[in-house]
Amino acid sequence: MKADIHPKYLEAEIRCACGNSIKTRSIKSSIVIGICNACHPFYTGTQKFVDTAGRVDKFQQRMAKTQAAQAAAAAAAPKKRSK
Repeated sequence: MKADIHPKYLEAEIRCACGNSIKTRSIKSSIVIGICNACHPFYTGTQKFVDTAGRVDKFQQRMAKTQAAQAAAAAAAPKKRSK
């Protein structure tokens, strides 16, 4: 191996949003993550069901507003005359 081309390999702490802390080694001294094995639903056995119908309804409402705004902008814009 060539000398002085590799990054420093430090002792690192991985911190999760749930408060769990894991010690390891990395090139960064501190790593913050959003989910870990202590709070992930697959590992804990608790499933969280997401209301997908609510998401679809919200999307359709946003789409209707967007289409209405586009129609209003098209009606307000001056029409071009062709020669």
